[in-house]
Amino acid sequence: MKRKFDVIQSTCVPLPLENIDTDQIIPARFLKTTTNELKFFGDNLFCDWRRNPDGSPNESFVLNNPLYGGEILVAGKNFGSGSSREHAAWAIAGYGFRVVISSFFADIHKNNELNNFVLPVEVSPEFLQSIFDEVAKDPKTELRIDLPAQKVTILSNGLCESFKINGYKKYCLMNGMDDIDYLLSQKAKIEQWESSENNKLCWK
Repeated sequence: MKRKFDVIQSTCVPLPLENIDTDQIIPARFLKTTTNELKFFGDNLFCDWRRNPDGSPNESFVLNNPLYGGEILVAGKNFGSGSSREHAAWAIAGYGFRVVISSFFADIHKNNELNNFVLPVEVSPEFLQSIFDEVAKDPKTELRIDLPAQKVTILSNGLCESFKINGYKKYCLMNGMDDIDYLLSQKAKIEQWESSENNKLCWK
């Protein structure tokens, strides 16, 4: 969903598991669907963990625990490994998460999240553990994600840490643009360049 990204302050859902791959995020059988409806994929996020074999909710899984909720998913190291399926990012966005925090992301999945208006925030292992510890003490712990300042803060104890993001992707998120929107925003400059003498010289 295209929307401008500035500051997010929210409770979070803790998932302290390492090496969560894209097949666990959205099982391969859902890749056969003919829809790209985000809600469909969101309804099936972590499907094999959320549901028992008979289809009933797995009450022990965090997404089925009413204590936890919010727009931020906090996951263990190496999030989004495995296949490059974009459907995994669709599922995360479709569920309603706007931020995923981890100490390491698989590169392709990280870019897929950015392309689907989900912000991947990579923090140190120590800071990640501090988040898990605070949420374990109080499920209503809120985090503040400040994209302009590139900073994440645990509001209950004031701990904060900076995070990195590609400048172009930051600009797109803050302006609610995908790659095509950005190119269209540069249309006048592109047309000016195409008609310029410098460009004509390049093609001689």
